[in-house]
Amino acid sequence: MKRDSAIYIRLIALLITMLPLLVFAQGGKVRIYGKVSDASDKGPLPYASIRISGTSLGCSSDNNGNFSFYVPSMRDTLIISSVGYAEKRIVLSRKTRLPIKVALKPADYSLSEITVKPKKERYRKKDNPAVLLARTIINRRDDNSPKNKKYFSRERHEKLNLALNNFNAESDKHFGKQFGFLEQYIDTSQISGEPILHISARELIATDYYRKEPERERQHVKGRRRNGIDDMFSTGEIEALYEEVFKDVEIFQDNISIFGSKFVSPISKLGPTFYKYYIMDTISIDGERCIDLAFTPFNVESFGFTGHIYVTADSTFFIKEVQMNVPHDINMNFVEYMNIKQDFSRLEDGTRILDKESLTAELKLMNSVNGLYAHREVVYDGYNFESNEIGERILSNPARVVEDENSMKRDESFWNDNRLNEVSAKEMSVADMMQQLRSNPFYYWTEKFVSFLFTGWVPIKKNEPPLFYGPVNTTISHNDLEGWRLRTGAMTSAYLNPYLFGRFYLVYGTKDHRWKYMGEVEYSFKKKKEHPNEFPIHSLRAHYESDIYQYGQNYLYTNKDNVFLSLKREKDNKIGYIKKAELTYTREFYNHFSYYVTLRNRIDIASHLVPFERTSTVNEETTVTRVKELNNSEVEIGLRYAPNEKFIQSKWNRRSVLPEKPVFTLKHRIGIKGVLGSELNYHHTEASFSKRFWFSAFGYTDCIIKTGKIWNKVPFPLLIMPNANLSYTIQKESYSLMNAMEFFNDEYASWDLTYYMNGLLFNRIPLIRKLNWREVITFKGMFGHLSKKNRPDPLNTGSLYKFPYENDEYHYLGPTPYMEVGVGIENIHKVLRVDYVRRLTYTNLPGVSKWGIRIQFHIQF
Repeated sequence: MKRDSAIYIRLIALLITMLPLLVFAQGGKVRIYGKVSDASDKGPLPYASIRISGTSLGCSSDNNGNFSFYVPSMRDTLIISSVGYAEKRIVLSRKTRLPIKVALKPADYSLSEITVKPKKERYRKKDNPAVLLARTIINRRDDNSPKNKKYFSRERHEKLNLALNNFNAESDKHFGKQFGFLEQYIDTSQISGEPILHISARELIATDYYRKEPERERQHVKGRRRNGIDDMFSTGEIEALYEEVFKDVEIFQDNISIFGSKFVSPISKLGPTFYKYYIMDTISIDGERCIDLAFTPFNVESFGFTGHIYVTADSTFFIKEVQMNVPHDINMNFVEYMNIKQDFSRLEDGTRILDKESLTAELKLMNSVNGLYAHREVVYDGYNFESNEIGERILSNPARVVEDENSMKRDESFWNDNRLNEVSAKEMSVADMMQQLRSNPFYYWTEKFVSFLFTGWVPIKKNEPPLFYGPVNTTISHNDLEGWRLRTGAMTSAYLNPYLFGRFYLVYGTKDHRWKYMGEVEYSFKKKKEHPNEFPIHSLRAHYESDIYQYGQNYLYTNKDNVFLSLKREKDNKIGYIKKAELTYTREFYNHFSYYVTLRNRIDIASHLVPFERTSTVNEETTVTRVKELNNSEVEIGLRYAPNEKFIQSKWNRRSVLPEKPVFTLKHRIGIKGVLGSELNYHHTEASFSKRFWFSAFGYTDCIIKTGKIWNKVPFPLLIMPNANLSYTIQKESYSLMNAMEFFNDEYASWDLTYYMNGLLFNRIPLIRKLNWREVITFKGMFGHLSKKNRPDPLNTGSLYKFPYENDEYHYLGPTPYMEVGVGIENIHKVLRVDYVRRLTYTNLPGVSKWGIRIQFHIQF
């Protein structure tokens, strides 16, 4: 599923950083494989569970009953089971013959007056008692919710551990010499019993608060600590990453958000359409008789779960326990295994409370090496349903997470007094291990290189760096005006001053032989932990730049001099120069409403590629006058509202995480003639709406709608130019087949729709589904108009400039909008997306491309 790569790229970086250890420290593994069949009719048995006894190692059989996976040794017991069949156990040894052929016998299960006799995939929903039970649970899923109360609070202890799975420090002599000290830190997996090496250990002590009217949720963090490899990223980045990837599992919602993906809950309203349900047996949990309701997706490549819901066999249908796994064949990257378990209990009045939640996952970058073991466990206690002064104070705080100022500085006595769960000595020794590990030059420079590769910034100092050099991907690039563009730059961090921040860059063009530069100083009225863009921003920023300006190209999600965008499909020759001075006041609020006010003086300077020329006609004789520059002073006011927005904050920008709520923006610019030599009075208004629409198992659509209008007569540098993408890469909010400055507008309305189908079609096509490809459809367009007052016709003797077209061949958008459509395949080799893009309108204009191929590299789950 495609996401903004910034969300996941840090987690993959952790895997890459530990790759030397993963490669050297693997234990030997043995591949076992075979086929599962139905003993009654000898037909293949799909989706059977094959696992090693007492561990999470295993897989599911495919549509033809075949299975294959690796085991540490041939000295274990293999368990083969399937819904409605008698379980079979096979003791593995060196004498075990491969492939293993297993025939399972159907089993009859009785429950009261219900008898289920499973047959080979003759599943139907009509009159199916399991489906009737599932529908009852779904209809009553909110009956016992603690959120039915006016108020509640609970204590939370959360721990998250990342470890190298199946770690063997003695497997390689060279490795033993380099990292032999790691042997003392090896632990044992609680799930598989394999040796693991913890590389990150995190703990959280907090109190959760909820109020029904007006509805509000807050978390009061009293203690937080982290040790391990993730120290190489900024606190804001890594906290946002873990919060998005390892989230609380909301099984009582239609969709479960985890690993940056949306899974269909087994008790979703869509559940009977998405899942198959089976009544297995009755068991006793905490002395209560419970029905074991098993479930599995109709299509195991889709984003759903296989597992069991244990619901009381009484009139309340109370869920006591849930266990879920992702299907082995799920179309999901890097996740080899994932298990979720939740335990519930009920109070005397029937209120459901969550006692414990755990998530265990194994992540793999490649099949040839062992993966990363992740285990998150949350224990809850101290449920309280009476409001109190502390709770009201926390709930009235505008921040969603209220953190004590000394939460990162708690001593051991605090943790010992407040933990609700055990933490092993090996988990607590991660800090000592990482200190020794980083003393090794090979590992130290590997970690630094990966950090530099994935962040683009190089810290000047080892710990708490006051200065960063970068971004490195802008060091060298190319365009038609400058030739090779050489750039160097740096910025300060809060470790130098938590209120005052600076940034600069210096550029030299080898073709135009001109120096360009940018410098800015920002004062934050709020103390920052690392960088000035941490939410919420309340700052005053002074900015000055003298640089090039690429007309009709707005780089919304990257730098204009990103080296990877230097290769263009068309000439990059709509470039001039600009000098810009700005003073901006920005204020963000915790309800995610924000505004800014900018005072700006902008001077557009003509170049030989984009000249400024006025024409005048006297006695039928036309005279062309060249203008050196256009001076404009303006005030810009912007409003933005993005309810419940979350961010991934990097060192130089931040991006929204899964914008499921709508985002509204409105901005207005006022040009003021006579201020600092400004030549024009004008008004320019723009508004936008963006949202992600989820269709549960059927993917999601990103929607961006914009509109704008210039109310006065202005020369072309100030007109609205659609954002043309001249590169071969896929860029949001830009047109892949439009040329720069192809159309000018003084009013417009545009749309950008992208539908990510999550393999909706490919997952159902034999052979193709094995590739794990996913479909993407894009549809972009714009209605635009240029009024007569802004058309610089040859006879126009006013203040307008000629459009910088060759042979004066310029044109405007008519009643027909500009439109382009694209169909693509993403997740090719897990990192590549390829789109075929077709231009639908204005295809007969000179110098345009009717179609093209565009690519994008991104890391995604």
